Amino acid sequence: MRPVHHRERALDPTESYSRTPGAPSRSFGHVQSSAATGPLSPYALPKQRVGFERQSDDAPASGSLGTPRNVAPETACRYGPTSGVQPASAQDPFSPGTTVRGQVLEDTGGRSGSVPVISGFDARSSRRPSSRDEFDGPHQFLHPPPAGVVAAQERDLPHFPTNLLVQEQDAFLSRVNDRLSQCAFDFIAKYQFPIPLEQDKRPVQVPSDREWTEWVYLLKRLATKRRIPARVLYQGQIKQLVTVLENSLEMRHAAKHQSRPVKDDRNVLQLISAGLQVAKILKDAACMEYINSLYLQTERIIEARKGTPGFPG
Repeated sequence: MRPVHHRERALDPTESYSRTPGAPSRSFGHVQSSAATGPLSPYALPKQRVGFERQSDDAPASGSLGTPRNVAPETACRYGPTSGVQPASAQDPFSPGTTVRGQVLEDTGGRSGSVPVISGFDARSSRRPSSRDEFDGPHQFLHPPPAGVVAAQERDLPHFPTNLLVQEQDAFLSRVNDRLSQCAFDFIAKYQFPIPLEQDKRPVQVPSDREWTEWVYLLKRLATKRRIPARVLYQGQIKQLVTVLENSLEMRHAAKHQSRPVKDDRNVLQLISAGLQVAKILKDAACMEYINSLYLQTERIIEARKGTPGFPG
């Protein structure tokens, strides 16, 4: 009796899949012999699609599709189907224009290795593009104010008295500006805070080697980098230091740029007061006394000139 070869052995539909050549293979719920038929044909099964791998033993249950080829594992879940193989009469879930869970599949233009993309879905949707801000997203508009309110707002601005001459304003603000530079110089030298060396600037030897704006920038950087301990500031106000420093910046611009408009008396006193707050938070008593004397002197001049002919105040 002629022995029966392995190839001629009848196939048992209940046998499990194995990748050993000659053993029965299972794909999409159908059983076939890989030795008898050769490589798995993409056209051998009804409604089988090109681009899906055969499942292994640890894959999902029979009847579910595999992972699309040419798709990264982390993004394969975007395109993987959620149901088993459908009958030939069913609609192809991956045809362009088909709705999948409320989304529409877009045609990829027949490019090789391309996979349909779900419109309106982006794997990086949680990352905000660099050119987009919060005003491009959901927003609202307020109702315009009544016409009477708008008319009252658009009237001529009220006039505030200006009793100081331009030269006097520049002189007072320049003195405050120079004294604040001395204050910052002493503060950094006292606590030995580092000053970065820059190629286009000479090392600091005296307070005038840096303008007040540069001292402000240095102090702000030291504060934001947590180089300044709260104990060396007035009442430990480390969070208020940056705000106090920024409020004093206008004083330097007013002192150095004489082409700016003339400031009213309140604005001049406000700028001197901002410098006084800087000296206070840096706990420099001598600087506070000096700036406070300038404030009182300026205030006396303003009061003396009120009602004097030739001054608008």
